[in-house]
Amino acid sequence: MDKTHLVDEITGHRRMRRNRKADWTRRLVQENRLTVDDLIWPIFIVPGTGIVDPIAAMPGVNRMSVDKAVEAVKEAADLGIPAIATFPDIEMALRDETGSNSLIANNLINQATAAFKKAVPNIGIITDVALDPFTSHGHDGILRDGIIVNDETVDQIVRAAVMQADAGADIIAPSEMMDGRIGAIRRGLDAAGHQDVGIMSYATKFSSGFYGPYREAINTSGLLKGDKNSYYISPANGTEAVRDAALDVEEGADMLMVKPGIAYLDICWRIKEAFGLPVFAYQVSGEYTQIKAAAMNGWIDGERVMMETLLCFKRAGCDGILSYFAMDAAKKLAKNG
Repeated sequence: MDKTHLVDEITGHRRMRRNRKADWTRRLVQENRLTVDDLIWPIFIVPGTGIVDPIAAMPGVNRMSVDKAVEAVKEAADLGIPAIATFPDIEMALRDETGSNSLIANNLINQATAAFKKAVPNIGIITDVALDPFTSHGHDGILRDGIIVNDETVDQIVRAAVMQADAGADIIAPSEMMDGRIGAIRRGLDAAGHQDVGIMSYATKFSSGFYGPYREAINTSGLLKGDKNSYYISPANGTEAVRDAALDVEEGADMLMVKPGIAYLDICWRIKEAFGLPVFAYQVSGEYTQIKAAAMNGWIDGERVMMETLLCFKRAGCDGILSYFAMDAAKKLAKNG
């Protein structure tokens, strides 16, 4: 018997490779695409002027003073990146037990927001109200007698969120995982006349080992007392994560985020299927650094893996990705036309 006929008998004339045979057919049937519109660029801000400070644990990522960050954000806007997410590394002298600097109207994060809005009005600005950049103990909330107190923390982050909106933030993205904070922030923003400011909830933030380089970037790694297991979600719990997201939806979240990214693609899919809201994944510092380190050692094709991982978030149902690769990816997408 002819071998071709034998194969046809086995496959029933179904040959998946027909659609893979040429570049044009592969492009024609491609199910998911990554564009610059999918990218949000997280950046780190430091006090001072003229500062571009490389972060050792995140090759290619810098802490920048506001003036230098303005230049970088202009470049991001020119590349078509829709939004940035800002994170401050404030002076240690300004950090205390309650993170009180978060309630200073002209603190570093709000200075940056105002400067970006003035210089680059066509890019979206996403700000976080978690207290970890502002506390002397590195936790995301207020620490009392060894416990992160929920309601007192929520009261403070609502006040901080209003100040961030006053400074020009377009979206508040609370990452501290306190119960009830989405509804409280929504009420606080509305009462202050910020009905048009959105909320991108860190709906499912897991207690993960992937955050290490980020904590170096904002200088909290040496401060942290204990762990964050009492308020972040266990990596073992998918159903709990969906329930957490459901509460945020009920409380008025406009968008949902999954953090970290690659290890939680199933959560991205489940949340998108369950709620239909815009879903974003945060490709966090540990994910970024693993790819960069392997590429620097010649073990992988870094650019190819960068694009592959970003595309996989789209396949998992994400509407966009926060990634430190955003600028590099945007440049590659522009080059490829």
